[in-house]
Amino acid sequence: MNGPLKDILVLDLTRVLVGPYCTMILSDLGARVIKVEAPEIGDDSRKFGPFIDDQSAYFMSLNRGKESIALNLKNSEDKKIFEQILKKADVLVENFKPGTLEKWGFGWKDLCKKYPKLIYASASGFGQTGPLRELPAYDMVVQGMGGLMSVTGQPNSEPTRVGTSIGDITAGLFTAIGVNAALYDRKKTGKGTYIDVSMLDCQIAILENAIARYLAKNEIPKPMGSRHPSIAPFEAFKTKDSYIIIAAGNDKLFEKLCQVLNLNNILKEEKFKTNSSRAQNMDELKKILEKELYTKNTSDWISLMEKEKIPCGPIFNIKQAVENPQIKARNMIVNSYHKKIGEFKTAGNPIKMSNYKDEEKRGDIPDLDEHREKIIKEFCN
Repeated sequence: MNGPLKDILVLDLTRVLVGPYCTMILSDLGARVIKVEAPEIGDDSRKFGPFIDDQSAYFMSLNRGKESIALNLKNSEDKKIFEQILKKADVLVENFKPGTLEKWGFGWKDLCKKYPKLIYASASGFGQTGPLRELPAYDMVVQGMGGLMSVTGQPNSEPTRVGTSIGDITAGLFTAIGVNAALYDRKKTGKGTYIDVSMLDCQIAILENAIARYLAKNEIPKPMGSRHPSIAPFEAFKTKDSYIIIAAGNDKLFEKLCQVLNLNNILKEEKFKTNSSRAQNMDELKKILEKELYTKNTSDWISLMEKEKIPCGPIFNIKQAVENPQIKARNMIVNSYHKKIGEFKTAGNPIKMSNYKDEEKRGDIPDLDEHREKIIKEFCN
């Protein structure tokens, strides 16, 4: 991929999701990514379904455009190969349990002395410090401990996991942000840096309204379904055939909504005049709006509301979301290639940059240890 990171070499010691998601972003931005995998086993996610002709779609969706070499970092010969690549690497990304790479002689304190310009990023469940630093964590663990599951789902429902692995993905995103900031900093200082990202920290960082509500008002938020705690109307409403999302985020938009729904009479009522008053009367407001929304299908209401630029939309399943013409227009489904299964479609890069073409085709998907000969020839001779 051509991109702003075109001359950057990333040594990828990550597996499963948080790390590979980070290095996929770096690859999409133009970096060369060499993925170091465990011999014979490889990245754990190579064994995760769904499968296409015994190839993991999970793995393929996160590792396009990377090169693979299998190295045992406890083995002296493989360590030498790894060191040769390290000499030319700009960035090392890893998501081992804290302390693991130190045992093998590849911790930050060891490497920063040998390679002072190296950017070293660690993504882990709980970070490199604190009482929980040595404990393992998966996405759902940090969703629970980070408070996210406590505000997800319907009122009085059982604990509900967010439908995507947001614990891993947010940590991957924050790690990629940290790497890019460190590359910029190195331009100014000539020095590398160490980046420590905790999945749990990232969950706290994205709590937005919930954490503001607790820290400012000492209120403990609870699940509200699709509802926003501070804005009304701002949720899913039942129509004649399905549901519609309406997000009238200010008084002017609410006025337009009432005009479309022929509910101008409620604009005069004190309990609906302002967003603050509407937020105090959400249940009653929902009953009034849904009584009118029941009279037409979702698509009919969307057509009417879009004309008035009222933020709204349907609730798509994954098929509908992926096949949305807007998604196609934005090149958000791209093609990669695997030598066994051929073309493989995956999600694209949402970062669009004016100086670089957003290609429809991405790099090939590597087999385990596929690039060993090429990499050894390039770095070890």
